[in-house]
Amino acid sequence: MAAKDPQIVIVGCGISGISAAHRLVKAGFQHVRILEATERSGGRIKTAKLGNTITDIGATYIHGPSEENPLFCLARDYGLLDPQALKPENQALDVDEYPPWIPNWFSSSGQKLSAECMNDALEMFYELMDETYKSKNDKAGASFGHFIRSQAQKQTAKKWKDKDETTRQLLLSAISTMLKWECCASATPSMDELDLAGFSMYKGLKGVDCTLPRGYEGLIQKLLSELPADLVTYNRPVRCVHWNNTESGENAVTVECDDGEKIAADHVIVTVPLGYVKKHHSALFHPPLPTHKLQSIQKMGFGTTDKIFVEFESPWWDAGCEIIYLVWKDEEDFSDRVSDISKSWIKKICVFTVIKPSDSHVLCGWISGHEAEYMETLPDDEIMRSITELIHTFTGESHICSSPHLSVDEDRE
Repeated sequence: MAAKDPQIVIVGCGISGISAAHRLVKAGFQHVRILEATERSGGRIKTAKLGNTITDIGATYIHGPSEENPLFCLARDYGLLDPQALKPENQALDVDEYPPWIPNWFSSSGQKLSAECMNDALEMFYELMDETYKSKNDKAGASFGHFIRSQAQKQTAKKWKDKDETTRQLLLSAISTMLKWECCASATPSMDELDLAGFSMYKGLKGVDCTLPRGYEGLIQKLLSELPADLVTYNRPVRCVHWNNTESGENAVTVECDDGEKIAADHVIVTVPLGYVKKHHSALFHPPLPTHKLQSIQKMGFGTTDKIFVEFESPWWDAGCEIIYLVWKDEEDFSDRVSDISKSWIKKICVFTVIKPSDSHVLCGWISGHEAEYMETLPDDEIMRSITELIHTFTGESHICSSPHLSVDEDRE
């Protein structure tokens, strides 16, 4: 430690900043302070109400809810999970972030598709996903998207040769839907931009993804309740972190705020979003960060996944349905991006997930990449109109009505 009772400043009051403060305070450090630029804590964890339904505008799932996952353990210990998530068998399942959700499938021809028939596409995609891990060392420099396409063409030609042309085209298009869904999970414009070897290094934890019935923000509130009340200062943007001040012989760091306040510290922990660091690192740190750290920041992937929440007067999906897949009939070429974003951005919406409780009639639509960024420039009423037209197209039902509730979450990874 730089001092017997060091001064520690944490920049950012998201889950990382709060967790760091929580651990330090529990370890006996008494001079810990969090500086938060906005008026709220939680960062990309944000819970809100859509009508009468609790929705997580930001982070939604605990991926891999098992003993290896510290978030799961915290949520469990705080009593924030439902009984299903706490079942040992739920925690033991190895689903690799593909929960066994009950699906509905719809085609752009306005037809509901047989889940049994479309299961062939799911099984094929999961097999191809498994192949990425086995082939990571054999395909140096290959992208995930290129690998999936090349393998899918070979495998489908062999396994689906006896299917009629209409069914085969639907199944091929369904793989395009799954590629778009994977784009949302990876926050990338296209799976062609993901390195196959790098993707295969990801290790998922066991357990079926779960949500927090009362919202993810409950975890933030529980953690904050165990910290001193005055530990967080809100509406205090940081202008610059002056670090490596070893010549002074006292505090190694000075944190300069936008309002001119300068805070002396022995240690600083910066937990701001990657996108902010990419854009502002030259002004945020003085002297500049070491070259190897800057290179890591610039090379680290960064993309956009948006969520669109829509409430309906009544459900147009089956009771018990947990996920709705949208299959465009003309995408048997395994496409995961659109050719004309301004005209066809809506085609990147590949999935709706059903928000619990199911009787709330709220869906969450998912979209990623440049199409998502374009959508963010549109007024809400235009987005709503496009979503309504999309649903009319896929269901073949022009009477389906959505309420005016709409929330777009910008989930930048």
